Order: sequence, then C-alpha cells, then structure tokens
Amino acid sequence: MPDNSPATSNAAANNGDTAPVLAVENLVTRFDVPDGEVCAVNDVSFTIDEGETIGVVGESGSGKSQVFMSVMGLLASNGAANGRVRYRGQDILGLPPQRLNRIRGAKMSMIFQDPMTSLNPYLKISRQLNEVLVQHKGMSETEAMNRSVEMLDLVRIPEARRRITMYPHEFSGGMRQRVMIAMALLCQPDLLIADEPSTALDVTVQAQILDLMRDLKRELNTAIVMITHDLGVIAGLSDRVMVMYGGTVVEAGTVREIFYNPQHPYTEGLLKSMPRLDDSRRGVLPTIPGQPPNLQHLPAGCSFRPRCTYAFERCETEVPPLTRFGEDRAKACHLESL
Repeated sequence: MPDNSPATSNAAANNGDTAPVLAVENLVTRFDVPDGEVCAVNDVSFTIDEGETIGVVGESGSGKSQVFMSVMGLLASNGAANGRVRYRGQDILGLPPQRLNRIRGAKMSMIFQDPMTSLNPYLKISRQLNEVLVQHKGMSETEAMNRSVEMLDLVRIPEARRRITMYPHEFSGGMRQRVMIAMALLCQPDLLIADEPSTALDVTVQAQILDLMRDLKRELNTAIVMITHDLGVIAGLSDRVMVMYGGTVVEAGTVREIFYNPQHPYTEGLLKSMPRLDDSRRGVLPTIPGQPPNLQHLPAGCSFRPRCTYAFERCETEVPPLTRFGEDRAKACHLESL
C-alpha cells in the first residue's frame, strides 16, 4: 500500500507524537507447499491507533487471517513473513518466540473463531485463565483467581466464581467464546484481534458477543481488529474497513463510506449479497459469480477480473495499485468510479 493511503495516513499524523498501536508496512506472507509457493498476503500496509476498531473483510482465502497470524508470529512451519510489523514503534516481525511472548498475550491478544479447539478440554477454565496472569503478570494463584473471576464477570458470565472451576465442555458455545474473550483481555492488552468471533454462534448470541465487544472498546479503550467475511458484523462496531481479495487490500475507508459509497466492484458485490429487511428483490439474493482466485496461480492483471462485470482490456494485463482518492479512501481498481 502506498505511504499516502488512508490506512497508513494515521501513522504520519502520529510521527513525533504517539506511535500507532500497530503499524504494518509492505507485509508479504508466503507458504511453501509441495506444488510450489503460495502468496497468501501480498504487500499489505495499515495502521491501528489506540481505541480504534478496524474491520477486515473478505471471503475465505482472501488472506485476512494470515495477515494477523503473521503479525502474531503464529504462522505454520512452512510459512514465512517479510516486511515490517511495529508494535508502538518496536519492530516485532521475526522476533524470537521468547521475546515475542512478552508482547503476545500481554500487549496483543487474539480470539480465534472456534473456542472449543482453542480451549484445552482437559483443563478447568480456572487453570487456563490463571496461567496467563501467572506467566505475564507474575501474580500468585490467589491473585490470579480473583482477577480471572473479575474478568468473567466483565464478559457477563453468570455465577463466575462457581463456573470458573468447570471444564470447557460444560459451557455453551456462546459462553466458551466469552471465556476466550476474557482470556484475551486478562492482561488488558493494547490490541485485541478477533478472528470471526461470532461465526459458529446463533444470531442471538452473535449480537450479544458484538455488544460485549462494543462495551469493552468503550470501557477499556482497546484497539480492536475484527476479521470477518460478513460486512454486516462490523457495521456498528468498526471505525474503518479494509476489504481484502486475493491476498491484497482492494479498498479501504470509513465504515460509512464503504457502506454507502463502495468504489471497488468486489466491495459492491459483498454489499449486494447481504440480506436486507427492506429488500424488494423478491427473494432473489445476488451473488458474486465465480470462485476466489487460486493464490498459487493468480490471474494476470487484476485478480478480481474473472469475476468482475466491469472488467475491460486494461484489467487483463495491468495490476491496479492501491491508490488514494478523496479523503481517507483507497482502492485498487482501474475504474475511476462505480
């Protein structure tokens, strides 16, 4: 992403003042597979400021989760990330695990989308929560237990003092997700990364989890990244949105601008495919034709071209750069406007 794009403009504003909580520059993530190399993330840049929420949207395989797995140093053994990742000005990409662990969990935390596989089914919730505080904060077991109960109360788990001694399988899916949020917030991190935190939950519990995150943002001033395939999930929570496709950012802007004036055909397609209560399309829900690209064999030119109804000759040969337009907007598209 160019340095003058809206996703990086906040960093410039903070130079000489307060560094962004997270600044990512020209991040490239590749995986070695038997058939060759997969470029899951290609030249992604953005910043996140204190108390800000950024929604990262895209279909499965768009690279949105791999960006933050790279940031957290959690890539699979066949993956490698290059570029710059700075936490409050400190370059953390490629730090040894021992040094990175001082930041992970304490300063940056991640909520994964399946709480049942993220929690150890053989350990009580108390053991899993208390370990975080003992390791990162040096608390005694008694201090850690009291703090863990307070955090379970904060995420609205009823009878927290009693339920903390239970096992993960004794909690519902929604309650397990609340436990994961509590675990991520135990050390009051500067940055909370939520990877599809409500995908496996029914719509009522989804709404409760999103309301909870909205309250936590207000009360703790935590910077939040919301990773999702559903634009509707971030409508009332995020300040800015990054839309990803084929491992790159194709559009960035404020929530209002993205929702009311999308300027990339992919963003437009995602918005049109959302069900609406005031829909007059008589039950016909538009879809984006075709399939997401194979990241091992991206098409020539614009990676969205095979699925784009606006494609023209230039799209076949020239990759559109992510460029700024208007105020705090950017898109990677050869069209001047939709």
